[in-house]
Amino acid sequence: MDSDADNDALREENTALRRQLEQLLREARANEEKMRRFERLEHRLIGARSFIELLELLLGDYKQEFGLEALGLTLVDRDGEAATVLAEVMREDGLLQSLSLAPEATELEVLHGESRRPWLGSFDLQAHGHLFGPRAGFIATVALLPLRRQEQLIGSLNFGSSDSKRYESGTATDLLERLAGIVGVCLDNALNQERLKMAGLTDALTGVHNRRYFDHRCQIEVAHARRHKHTLACMFLDLDGFKRINDTYGHQLGDEVLRAVGSTIQHCLRTGDTIARFGGEEFIALLPQTSRSHVREIAERIREAVAARPLAAGVSATISIGLAMLPGDADQRGVAELATELITQADHALYQAKRQGRNQVVCA
Repeated sequence: MDSDADNDALREENTALRRQLEQLLREARANEEKMRRFERLEHRLIGARSFIELLELLLGDYKQEFGLEALGLTLVDRDGEAATVLAEVMREDGLLQSLSLAPEATELEVLHGESRRPWLGSFDLQAHGHLFGPRAGFIATVALLPLRRQEQLIGSLNFGSSDSKRYESGTATDLLERLAGIVGVCLDNALNQERLKMAGLTDALTGVHNRRYFDHRCQIEVAHARRHKHTLACMFLDLDGFKRINDTYGHQLGDEVLRAVGSTIQHCLRTGDTIARFGGEEFIALLPQTSRSHVREIAERIREAVAARPLAAGVSATISIGLAMLPGDADQRGVAELATELITQADHALYQAKRQGRNQVVCA
């Protein structure tokens, strides 16, 4: 009897051990698959060719591949460089709603302190809601990953899950910490690449965009306006009598005048408008989604602002401005043709403003 009881006990113990072993094997296989998925994502992050492609991987692909209800990214953008890059991209799928930019790291420092370890725990709407944007689904637990580069906190990558145990406090964070390190390096490198690109698209004298940038941007704005049947205005601006200023006061003061004019124009335009130095004393601007009358108001405001006060060392000047609107049959024609015609019409209007006495605005 004792022998039978002992055998039964051994069988039960073996069954329990077998179940434990099977559970351990399942967990090992799951962890191995998780590691492979992390490695695949890491390789794609490292291979991203631009800041925008990197964001698409993080905010789109990662969320789907790992079955997250919410994913948010907050970046510290002290100099507005990330905002400048994002302004170049017209996204309509809402993906970038999961991205927020902070002018300072203060809030993230309160959240993460000096720690490099991700914070895991229950979701708190008041404390964490702003980290995920308006498209977040139901969230039970969160993983908040501090992104650092050279000991500086540059952002926070935030995961939200409806599973109450997925990111519960005390869960191992080794893989998440490794991911945060790679994401921090990739984001910093991508923004450095964008800085180099922007340096090649900026006029060194005035600080506004250059002709190369404008030509590229004009194609984008025309395509967008044509596709959505929006208005688009082009403004061609030329400083009156600039040769006389150079001849009388010298090129150094002439450069100061150009810088002042560029700054004045930029100040009068809206945030979404584009300004560039076209060449010499000529500037050009694109104003999307605005009426002919409003464009003229803005142009008159620029003209009055330039003429109102000395631009440099007591030297005053005036400016002539030509305006043109994207043709009404834009949806029937090619983007390159439309862009060329828009600029040409604005140039012709500027020529008329010059012929009619300068210091005025003419609409094509």
